[in-house]
Parts: sequence; structure tokens; C-alpha cells
Amino acid sequence: MPEGGNKQIWVNFCAGLRLENPQIVWDDLIKRYSEPHRHYHTWQHVLDGLAELEEVRFLAQHPDEIRLAYYFHDAVYDPKDKDSANVDRSADLAVDVMSKAKLPKDVIARVKDLILATKHDVPPVGIDAELITDIDLAILGKSEKEFDEYEAKIRLEYAFVEEKAFKEGRRKVLEKFLARPSIFSTNYFFKKYESQARANLKRSILRLSLSEVRE
Repeated sequence: MPEGGNKQIWVNFCAGLRLENPQIVWDDLIKRYSEPHRHYHTWQHVLDGLAELEEVRFLAQHPDEIRLAYYFHDAVYDPKDKDSANVDRSADLAVDVMSKAKLPKDVIARVKDLILATKHDVPPVGIDAELITDIDLAILGKSEKEFDEYEAKIRLEYAFVEEKAFKEGRRKVLEKFLARPSIFSTNYFFKKYESQARANLKRSILRLSLSEVRE
């Protein structure tokens, strides 16, 4: 299990941050990430991101704050709502937990901003924001098999959406990422994933476009 995946590591991590009631917070997070409508945005997504973070801790200004933000960044996830609203509510949840634990206000503000950065709606500012957004997008640069499994899981999360509407909406989302000058903000993740991510996006967009034509 990747680091950060078991309860004792979480408890130790919380102790380092002086975050109180780690057991209660842990149970709540596990419950949230285990909701039946989730297929990609699960606890495994968190673990995968934490594993990526361990490789780049040396680049971060506040690596533990990135880690805390990543635990919470998809804690609230309702595919029937806007992604931005889900991220907002995830950030609010994290702020509530941190405030009750009386973490320093500057820490709370930075963690909140890191979570909000995972909306991917504006370019991230600062190395920590760049790292968390790159980590969150790492799936785009995985192997064809892993990327296709990811796409299938996203479709399951949006099973309530009619096929044609889903394909149109999904294609637009992928085209926005492909249109960026670079998908990844840091040199580390650019070198690791950019080329494969662009290949995956182009292949998926083509597949969606062809299926739309056939319909």
C-alpha cells in the first residue's frame, strides 16, 4: 500500500501537524471516498497521488500541506454537481477540520488554496500548487491501458448522463486540456507524462468524435 494509505501513517501524520481527532477524520474520509457512485474518485485515487507526491517532496515548499490537501481534495464528490462546486465543498470541509484543530491560519489558507487549485480552471501559482495539480492530472499521462480504464470509470460515474451528451461534454473537457501550451506545470511531470498525455487525449478525442459521427 502506498505511503499514506494505512491508518497508523495517517495518525502519525496528524500528530506531526498537531491535527486532533485523527481517527474521526480518517473514518469520515474513508466513508466519503467509498461512496457507491464513485469509480475513479476513490481512495485509490488519493493513494496514487500520495505515491506521486513522495517522488517530488524535495521540490515542494510545504510538502505536508500538499499531502493534507490531497487527502481532502475530492472528499466531496457528486458527479451531478459542478466539479468546481465539489472542490469548493471539499476545501470547506478541510478548513472546518483544520480550524477545529486550531492549525495556524496561514497553514489553513495555504491548504485551502491548494485544494481549490485542483479545479484546474486557472494556471496554478507557486510550486506547491503546480505540484498538486500535476499530481492530480498524472492519470492523463499513464499507459494507454491505465488511461482507458480511467475513462471507463469516469463514464460509470456519469452513468446518469445520456450517451450522446456525455460524449460531447467529455470531448470538450479533454480538448481544453489538449489545447494548453503544456498540460503539466513542473518540469518533472512534463518530462514524465506530457508526451503520453497528449497521445492519450488525442486518441480519446478521436474515438469520441468518431462515435458521435456514427450516431
